Amino acid sequence: MAAKRKAKRFFSFFARIPAQSRLDFFPVRKTVCDYSSTKLKKDLLAGLNVALLAFPQGMAYATIAGLPVEYGLYGSAFALLVGMLFSGSQFIVLGPTNATSVLLLSTFSTLGAATLAIVPSLLLLVGLFLIFGALLRTASLIQYVSRTVVTGYITAAAALIIVNQLQGLLGFSLDEQPVSFFDVCRLTVLELSGFHWALAVTWYPVCLGLVTLTIYMVLQRQFRLLPNVALTLVLGSCAHFLFSHIMNQTVQVQMLKSLAPGSLHFTFPQFNLEQFRILFGTALALALLCVLEGLSIGKSLAARKGLRLDANQEMFSMGMANVGCSLLSGMVASGSLTRSALNATSGAATPLSSLFSGVLCLIGIFTLGPHIGLVPKPCLAVMVMAIGFSLFNRKQFRMVTRATLSDSAVFWVTLLTGLLFALDFAIYVGVGASILLYLRKASEPHLVEYGFTEEGELQELEKRQRSDLEISIVHVEGELFFGAADLFLEQIRRLCADANLKVIILKMRNARHLDATSCMALEELIQFMRQSDQHILICEVKKDTLRVFKRSGLFELIGRENLFPDLRSNLTYSTARAVRRAKEIVGGQKTKVSIFVDSIKQQEKKSS
Repeated sequence: MAAKRKAKRFFSFFARIPAQSRLDFFPVRKTVCDYSSTKLKKDLLAGLNVALLAFPQGMAYATIAGLPVEYGLYGSAFALLVGMLFSGSQFIVLGPTNATSVLLLSTFSTLGAATLAIVPSLLLLVGLFLIFGALLRTASLIQYVSRTVVTGYITAAAALIIVNQLQGLLGFSLDEQPVSFFDVCRLTVLELSGFHWALAVTWYPVCLGLVTLTIYMVLQRQFRLLPNVALTLVLGSCAHFLFSHIMNQTVQVQMLKSLAPGSLHFTFPQFNLEQFRILFGTALALALLCVLEGLSIGKSLAARKGLRLDANQEMFSMGMANVGCSLLSGMVASGSLTRSALNATSGAATPLSSLFSGVLCLIGIFTLGPHIGLVPKPCLAVMVMAIGFSLFNRKQFRMVTRATLSDSAVFWVTLLTGLLFALDFAIYVGVGASILLYLRKASEPHLVEYGFTEEGELQELEKRQRSDLEISIVHVEGELFFGAADLFLEQIRRLCADANLKVIILKMRNARHLDATSCMALEELIQFMRQSDQHILICEVKKDTLRVFKRSGLFELIGRENLFPDLRSNLTYSTARAVRRAKEIVGGQKTKVSIFVDSIKQQEKKSS
């Protein structure tokens, strides 16, 4: 019976979630019900373009992670197929990525374990973390990642994608495994310093790449509705065959590696608690990276279309995709920057574009694997570089660098961190910088005294010495949390330095997010004022604020007679009672009432 009650409480938690916020455990059925021939054409075109890019990228990312190429191929195919079933949008294309591949490589070197043995278990843990996170609706935390951070991250990632393709274009391999844009540039310069630029064989890959780029640009301008990535790769391969035939095979370029379908095999997770314990921290880091990377990409692409992204649904889709890859010999599935951008620019209308991409990838594994070797690496490298260039958005760059100084600082911090260090670290630093700047803004209350002129207008008064006893009303507006509490306390203390100020009335209707630090600051303020024979009253106290006062013990310290709850039916009644109480405290002496407000709030009211 006890177990039954616990299960009932567990499911009742999800029953209390609003219908519009609940996860759809099989959203593809809605997509199919509302499908049309127009959407089919768009999805087929996008699916073909993405598959032609995902297929070779899967092999490349597997190589980066130190895994056999089949892990990247299966990871690309099954992440698309499984993720599509649980995705609510077409803006995130799942599969292996640069960042997750590099993190996998560092994980293997750190753990020193058998690589192939731990991959399925690691993916299973990543998937479970993402699924439980989506069920608990933790993906909403992505709202605290500002668009400025996302723009900085995408810019750095695009730069890394472009420079990382130089080795495919020029036909060399880096001696070390780079993890950042700076590392790739440094190692590339060292490689290029040994090139014999006077030889035609050195320039041929560059010329072939330029020919491929020209073909792509012409197709994009004249035939935008065609699968131009696929056509470009085919025409580029034909151009290489023609050139090599004309030059009698005197020039050579590196080709993509052919794949034998018989070399592919399936592996399954080992349900070993000790292994799960060792992999726990790494899996959590990978899950966080997937959320930040995938949702940042989807959020940006959805915003370009004027749409919103259901972050929890997409997080659930990523979790299921990783569970599927763990059972089907894949890699970590995250949102791919290049493939998501290509899917969007190709006109994908629904998540079914990922279905077509996944099916085409599987068909390619068993049919095109032996023929992949006919595609020159420079052709593919130029295609990836072109997509990387399309990720640069001059309008967004101008906006985030000119809007405010804080936005500009966050953008440059994120961008430079992404260029100098790993991409996942750039997101963490960018989020941290944006939060710190927000806390800095929120924790600087400014109190200014306002009074009425002889003409009856309200204006800011210059500092003056009070000649009469006064009762001051202070509007406490905004966030009164730990970051603002001490500064607010200090400003009130300076206000109380005048001995003629006998009573301060705090209006707290618009004060939000009081915490333990706020309560301790108020306690110190009350004790400080009582030592100077001054008093503090609090009016317009809302229910949640009153609850915090009672739980913290401030209710007894302030006194019931000095607390005046907010009355929504009469907005001025609480303040009127506080003023009446203040006059009782000062007795029959002549007093003057002054009002203090936040200068920033007042400027906003004037401007509006």
